[in-house]
Amino acid sequence: CYAQSDDGIHWRRPELEMHPWKSKPSNIILAPSSFPEFKGDAAHTAVFKDANPACLPAEKYKMVAVGHDPHGIYWLGSPDGIHFSPIRKTAFLTGSAFDSQNVAFFDVLSGVYRSYHRAAKDVVRDGHHREMMTDDYEAPEYDRDRIQNKLVRWTMTSTSKDLYSFSKPEFIEFPGSPIQELYTNTILPYYRAPHIFMGFPARYVNRGWSEPVFDLPGLADRLNRAKDSPRYGPTVTDTVFMSSRDGRTFKRWEEAFIRPGPREKDSWVYGDNFTLWGMVETKSAIEDAPNEISMYSTEGYWQGESTSFRRLTLRLDGFVSAQATYAGGEILTKPICFKGGNLSLNLETSTVGGVQVEIQDVDGKPIDGYALADCPPIYCDRIAQVVRWNGPGGDVRPLSGKPVRLRFVLKDADLYSFQFTAYTPDPKRPSVQKLAAKNRQADLFSEEPSTEEPTAKDEK
Repeated sequence: CYAQSDDGIHWRRPELEMHPWKSKPSNIILAPSSFPEFKGDAAHTAVFKDANPACLPAEKYKMVAVGHDPHGIYWLGSPDGIHFSPIRKTAFLTGSAFDSQNVAFFDVLSGVYRSYHRAAKDVVRDGHHREMMTDDYEAPEYDRDRIQNKLVRWTMTSTSKDLYSFSKPEFIEFPGSPIQELYTNTILPYYRAPHIFMGFPARYVNRGWSEPVFDLPGLADRLNRAKDSPRYGPTVTDTVFMSSRDGRTFKRWEEAFIRPGPREKDSWVYGDNFTLWGMVETKSAIEDAPNEISMYSTEGYWQGESTSFRRLTLRLDGFVSAQATYAGGEILTKPICFKGGNLSLNLETSTVGGVQVEIQDVDGKPIDGYALADCPPIYCDRIAQVVRWNGPGGDVRPLSGKPVRLRFVLKDADLYSFQFTAYTPDPKRPSVQKLAAKNRQADLFSEEPSTEEPTAKDEK
């Protein structure tokens, strides 16, 4: 199905004549009958606007779709994002399950197409151990074979300079992370920093029919689903966050990015919190606040005849943060080289908190003018706050291109991101030296001795 929005907040379903529903126009743009050439499956699709400068106009929008003749994933192209047709009748990748949302996009920095799809990973053969599946874990009977085989839901990736020369798929890796099953991946370049890949996979968790399952919402539906497959009853899903700089090795945060939530219906179910692929920058509902990121997730899956989508908002770059309590904390970067004239922070503090920045040489020695003592603590809630030191102000051009380290000292603060930007001269600040003299109320709190003669009342 297809929906439109001008702002990412208010959505509408256009009435199209492509695939009527119950004899009426609908917003359906694909049906199984749309691509009989390879027995296509309209359920497992992902659409993107091709950023390849050599892309043909007729294929500006591309769709990844699953086909079953043979089983694999296929390309569909469209000039408008609505009318799609197969680019070829051959799959560009075969040999995996592909039974989830399979995504692909053109990586403008590397000049290649990247594909991410679902596959089963043998964690014993690969030297891993599945979290929670220890020898003393009493696995449900219906899942015991799968657990003993140590096959888990995972993601594979592959690249190609063109649409049909993809490399042999490889499993993505999570060094230092426990083995957990990921049903989807939703990997994409972050639009504000395209050298960073982000993913919001749905984490699949089946603890069996333990006692707490019976207190979760929708018990009747849960028992009914289990008649088709026992795992459909107790399985629940949430969303986690991961990021990568090479597209294959990811840092994954194990704490849920989106939890199932407190609702007493349409939650805590297999298929809940499947995050949709992509994000949109939208206006904030708070007056004068900066734009924010809107993301969308499923709700009410398997709870009726349809699934709902919920919009979720997040501050720009607000996926994770370096956070310090009132007691304080600090971060020291690896040696880096930068280009730019200002250092800009995305940060949030309390009124008593703050962030200071020290620029060091590669040996850890503070650079003259950029020491911690030269940086007044910054306290604010801003997306792009320029760091200024007492001497050079915000000008870091003398250090551009040289290896340096950044030392961040935080107190009751969150630091979401930092970047070096083009130089902008420091704004002219108003003089505040004589403000108190013009303020009569300030005289009441002056510590300067009075020149007036004391009165009898004062002497008393």
